[in-house]
Amino acid sequence: MLDKNGYLSTYFQIDAPKRKFKRLQQSHELYSMGHYIEAGVAYYESTGSQKALEIAEKMAGCINSNFGPEDGKIHGYDGHPEIELALAKLYETTKNRTYLNLAKYFITERGQDLKFFDRQNEADGIDNDFFAELRTIGDRYYFADKPITEQKDAHGHAVRVLYFCTGLAHVARIEHDKKLLKAADTIWDDIVKKQLYVTGNVGQTVTGEAFTYDYDLPNDTDYGETCASVSMAFFTKQMLANKLAGKFGDVIEKEIFNGALSGIALDGKHYFYANPLEADPVASKLNPGKKHIALRRSSWFACACCPANITRLIASLDQYLYEIHDNTILSHQFIANDAKFSDGIEIHQQGNFPWDGNISYQISNPNRSKFSFGIRIPAWSLDKFILKVNDKVVNTKLNDDILYVPIDKSVTSISLVLNMAARLVRANTNVNADIGKVAIQRGPIVYCAEGVDNSQPLWRYILGEAPSFKYTYEPQLLDGVGTLTTDDAYCLEGDPEEALYTFDKPKGAQKAHLTLIPYYAWANRDEKQMTVWIRQNGI
Repeated sequence: MLDKNGYLSTYFQIDAPKRKFKRLQQSHELYSMGHYIEAGVAYYESTGSQKALEIAEKMAGCINSNFGPEDGKIHGYDGHPEIELALAKLYETTKNRTYLNLAKYFITERGQDLKFFDRQNEADGIDNDFFAELRTIGDRYYFADKPITEQKDAHGHAVRVLYFCTGLAHVARIEHDKKLLKAADTIWDDIVKKQLYVTGNVGQTVTGEAFTYDYDLPNDTDYGETCASVSMAFFTKQMLANKLAGKFGDVIEKEIFNGALSGIALDGKHYFYANPLEADPVASKLNPGKKHIALRRSSWFACACCPANITRLIASLDQYLYEIHDNTILSHQFIANDAKFSDGIEIHQQGNFPWDGNISYQISNPNRSKFSFGIRIPAWSLDKFILKVNDKVVNTKLNDDILYVPIDKSVTSISLVLNMAARLVRANTNVNADIGKVAIQRGPIVYCAEGVDNSQPLWRYILGEAPSFKYTYEPQLLDGVGTLTTDDAYCLEGDPEEALYTFDKPKGAQKAHLTLIPYYAWANRDEKQMTVWIRQNGI
């Protein structure tokens, strides 16, 4: 129940009322309150009811009365960011600048006072921990080792970083703050160019559920928490709102169809915390360093953030289809929909994406408004695509991987044909885990091999120098998926009687057939090996 002053965090209200806001490094108070504020905003936007929104505003008022630069308030910040993005959302809904100012305070205060957590812990009783390991793990883990304008890379707990950066990018845009915008760009670029898995997963290590360092992308120990992939979509959505650029839509697409989607089973009732790019049930059972790699999704978790996060992303996909800037409507995700905009404008998008690359738009513009309609051309199709406007081929120059079509007629028909050929993806040569290997991608979908379809162990497979793939849509498999198969593969021979090491004797190999399924659909059948990256001859 909400306190009269707007405080709401049941543990502290019932079990520890004297410790409210006393141990922010570990308490998750502002994290939990931020989630409720987000829920209040979402409920209001969905139903028009202000009941939950009023509670959210009371909670924000409570936080504002306790935090800020003024005398008598706490000059500090949360251990687990979330409140920043929640307050930014609350401001956009209510236009109450108090919430925006408080969000900006938390963002700019972080990393300013490196003794803040220590002083709070000492005052609260140094050993009176909620989570003892979080007291000694260091400010770098909290992304609080320096002010955000001085940060150069993503490090520490992945979800903390990405929730923080979601609020950072949002506040920076509203405030037109160039320093904060540059900080958001810096962190986003570091992640995407140096710490992002081909599937969109982020956060490489189970130790602290954290980012590690640039180009460190191990496949078989990757943590890739579902919450982190969802949070990366949140962050990138705010970056796209700052600037219309295809690269942002590419990352959102990568999460929607791969990294985040892997976190939920096809039945919609089971979930992954960790999303590796290589798995082996024997290793998960017998290697302590790989016990976090599950081969079966769970129905729930003691810490149940991932189920709620992936389901709320799926439930809010309508917010990820278009972005509006001034007189421009950008279509950046190809998901069939009917959308209504101001001035009577309606857009009807059709297609069978991601299995089919044929996208069509019917734009109804009864008042003949003049605006620009942008269409993102995905990075995987930049080499080949066809755009037609009212059945005429248009050769429009790309601007940040976006095609812009001027609209002024009452009805406009647009068709887009994307390149759906299977592509071989190679990692930067600084990524030692993927040297000599390729990943296979068709359209937005990253594929993987599973032991259910192929002989094990999967690491014996080697693709030919120029493999060709056959695409087949199989409606009865995994609730309907497109599979890729190739006969341009080899499988190294294995002999259990052979010595562990041999001298100067090459390994034999036989021609092999290899079947690949979408990465998001793995681990929905038997518990078998899985791999995204496969060795290739001739690299």
